[in-house]
Amino acid sequence: MTGMSSRANLERRIQYTFSDKALLELALTHSSVTGDSAVTSPEVSNERLEFLGDSVLGLLIADMLYNHFSKESEGSLSRRLASLVSRETLSVVAAQMELQDSIQLGGGEMDSESRTVSIAANACEALIGAVYLDSGFGAAKELIVRYWRPLMIAEANPPKDSKTALQELAQGQGLPLPVYSLIESTGPAHAPQFKMSVTVEGYDPAIGEGASKRVATRAAAAAFLERLS
Repeated sequence: MTGMSSRANLERRIQYTFSDKALLELALTHSSVTGDSAVTSPEVSNERLEFLGDSVLGLLIADMLYNHFSKESEGSLSRRLASLVSRETLSVVAAQMELQDSIQLGGGEMDSESRTVSIAANACEALIGAVYLDSGFGAAKELIVRYWRPLMIAEANPPKDSKTALQELAQGQGLPLPVYSLIESTGPAHAPQFKMSVTVEGYDPAIGEGASKRVATRAAAAAFLERLS
């Protein structure tokens, strides 16, 4: 369990002090702490705040992109948005916040690096939702601008997600499209973990893990591309 000093340190790091400390506590409470009650009483874990924070983040990032990249097309803006709200970017921001040290977990949840990243990314969204409920869009925007604006302006060109990049690589070499396969699905229903493989003709397969098939698929594609670099 996190203590008062840990939560106070987190507030100092993110430069936001909660009026309702219960919202901060809830944002940092993973469903593994509450067990089955997370299903029957979803308000006792951070999953509902994660849902809200995801939408708040998406809207405010879209607003930032629309105003900053005034000459880019909808397609380019969409690729930038997808990158900035991705699990990978959320995990980067969570690490900058040192959020992992403040998350309340049940036993055995941090059992792999990819699981750790996923939990921290989800808590990051929950924290955004909590700030929004505590003080509204203005405070949420300040938090998002502080952490996401440097990442946004660092990308001079619209990024390509790893799955698209791998597909273009295969097509450029005249090869069939990459084939993705589910290797295994583990973990409880409220916190599943997927392992996917990707195969491109003429190459050894690569493997990726994530909290959804989509995330694991992108992780596998990224692992494949990383091996070629």
